[in-house]
Amino acid sequence: MAIERIFAESRWNDVRKRRLGWLLGGLLLLGLAGCQAKSATMTPPTQSPKSFVTTTTNHTARDQQRQRQVATFVQSKLSSQQGIYTNYLDTATRKTGTATGHELLSESAGMWLLYLAQQRRFKAFRTFYQATVTTFGDHGQFSYRYDPRSKKRFAVNATLDDLRIIRALNVYDALSGTHRYRQTAADHFAALKEGVLKKGRVYDYYDPATKTAAKTSSLAYLDFKTLRFYERGTKAGRAAYREQLKVVNGGYLGDVFPLYAASFNWQTLAYATKNLNTSEALETLLHLAEIGQLRAASKGWLRQQVRHHQLYNGYTTAGSASDLGQSAANYALAAMIFATIGDRANYHRAMAWVWQDQVTQASPLKGGLGDAKTRQSYSYTNLTALNAAGY
Repeated sequence: MAIERIFAESRWNDVRKRRLGWLLGGLLLLGLAGCQAKSATMTPPTQSPKSFVTTTTNHTARDQQRQRQVATFVQSKLSSQQGIYTNYLDTATRKTGTATGHELLSESAGMWLLYLAQQRRFKAFRTFYQATVTTFGDHGQFSYRYDPRSKKRFAVNATLDDLRIIRALNVYDALSGTHRYRQTAADHFAALKEGVLKKGRVYDYYDPATKTAAKTSSLAYLDFKTLRFYERGTKAGRAAYREQLKVVNGGYLGDVFPLYAASFNWQTLAYATKNLNTSEALETLLHLAEIGQLRAASKGWLRQQVRHHQLYNGYTTAGSASDLGQSAANYALAAMIFATIGDRANYHRAMAWVWQDQVTQASPLKGGLGDAKTRQSYSYTNLTALNAAGY
């Protein structure tokens, strides 16, 4: 659908252009050799990783059937031995600041790993995780983007993507009943502590070659469940976690428009006033919901937008829609939030909007989410829907 395409372009331009700001002058064209060296290690937490497992059962048999169709599409049409394509269609030329076509993102890798672990597809998980390390691994963290055509890897990670992969490793151990990735996940977290996790700050990225980090913290990047799992074992870790939560709470825009600023700048000590990308805004709400910190006003706002089918792709910080497009991915994120807070009725409302974008007619995109006419189908939308359908 045109709406799908508008959303996808808007999202990549917003998110990836911000990353372009990180990368201009810092793009490092790395080969695969030597990329898996670990820069740090730590003792894994003693507690069970079972808290990472999705245990809600809001989905229906129909949701599960549709989920299998999406999974088949992702595996057959968006996957390669190196990772998940950004789009079903490849592009003749690449864009510096925007992942396109058959470029690969660690974001997609982490989302697919979460699905494989949650579905107990353990052999497939092990194979794909090793491919993820080979494609994206860099000094214990993961490059956010790789172009298989030119075999070039971007220099920096994206902290949320790393935390998602770490979470997936813990889901695998929890559901397999093993400690296969216990140390591996801890070492990945230790690498983040050397780069992007400093004194309660969660920086957006780190460049291991230049040893420099971003000056900003995107509030959507603070995955509190994963941070708490690794930080609650020490006094310093607990203090860091409290500071992380304080940063997000400080970005609350108010009960009239109960979302959060996009980011916090550590140089100016100010929150961003730019328009919100809804997918990132909803990630922030989801992370808060997972630790029981989602505000009543935020719940009410999200329920209203879903009920009236008015969950737009972008908003000003005053609450006006800045992008009137709508996306299945945003409704999938809303569904995850509703499932997390036990709101079964609105979970089903949100998923109903998700499935409206599933291609059911004869098409190369059949089973996936996208635009059958243009054959545009984005990994982010498909993978977000795939995981939401498992709640």
